Amino acid sequence: MKYVSRDEIKQKGIKRFFRSIKFSVEGLIYAYRYEQSMWIHAIATIFTVALGVYFKIKLSEWAIVFIALGSILGMELVNTAIEAAVDLTTLEINPLAKIAKDCGSAASFVLTLVAIVICLFVFGPYFTEMF
Repeated sequence: MKYVSRDEIKQKGIKRFFRSIKFSVEGLIYAYRYEQSMWIHAIATIFTVALGVYFKIKLSEWAIVFIALGSILGMELVNTAIEAAVDLTTLEINPLAKIAKDCGSAASFVLTLVAIVICLFVFGPYFTEMF
């Protein structure tokens, strides 16, 4: 029997690129449809962007804010993937499954706290100028 690697049967070129985008969009749709935390972060992102527009923050500050916000949303997607993969492997309550899920959630939580601190650094001076 001849061994055929996955790389040999994968599509190549522009067609593969567009299929990858399609799968990414499907992942986003799933996360926003079924994960409450994605909605919470999306609302926080809209609010933060509105603050940036209101205060007319600098381009460099926009870059920092978008990196922070994008990191949170990306980590939430990774956490969702971890939870789905764990649920796929076992339906039983397993201490290792709990560790995987809890650590994925903790990573998301830590990144959210870091993003909040970043936004406080960026927006803090604008708020102090108001008062």
